Amino acid sequence: MFYSAAILLWSCSSDINEPDGQVVRTDRIIKFSGYDWIVRTSNDKRVGPGPNYFSDSEDNVWVDENGRLHLKIVQRGGIWHCSGVILKQSLGYGQYVFYLASDVSKLDQHTVGGLFTYLHDTEEIDIEFSRWSDPENHDSQFAVQPSDRSGNKERYDLNLLTERSTHSFNWQRDKIEFFSRQGHGLTLDNDNRIHEWTYRGNDTPLSKGAERLRLNLWLFRGQIPSDMMEQEMIIEKVEFIK
Repeated sequence: MFYSAAILLWSCSSDINEPDGQVVRTDRIIKFSGYDWIVRTSNDKRVGPGPNYFSDSEDNVWVDENGRLHLKIVQRGGIWHCSGVILKQSLGYGQYVFYLASDVSKLDQHTVGGLFTYLHDTEEIDIEFSRWSDPENHDSQFAVQPSDRSGNKERYDLNLLTERSTHSFNWQRDKIEFFSRQGHGLTLDNDNRIHEWTYRGNDTPLSKGAERLRLNLWLFRGQIPSDMMEQEMIIEKVEFIK
């Protein structure tokens, strides 16, 4: 079933924040991991982040027969269209867990995969997969906005052994605990641990009941993929633990 929704859409980027400043109406709602998600569209205009074109087409966003969410960057008519979804409800403090089923370390250097909570550009918690257009950069980062402040960002490499990985942030009033691990699961050990980071800085967002969980796949500064190939991020499941 489809519903109508009017929402204010903003950017997600730890290196460049570009709010689009537009209310975009979309009629496409998908069900994924037991939640309703609004599929983002920019109605054939370039908006942040990027700026980019965002499409709610089923070529860009769909849930497959196994319940996995696919986000794709697709070229149509010479224009590259990015993708994103926004949770309809606010979840607030708790642990957000993302089970990925694609190797995001292999995304093109201009591509950004984002898993984040967002209220506005200075109240945002990010897990992002990107080399930010520099092939020598680390391929991933944890960040708390504004990420240009010292101590608000932690970069690392995934070095994935398979396409399956788990990423999480546990958002509390006084800290945010991040981790990435090989394979799927919540426990960490010496064999599956990729990276951990605890943020205790002054920019931990307060839960105000208006922030939303968002998932997106976009092009940094609107640059087309350097390999001219479509890009994809597959998310097997999202879990929230209060």
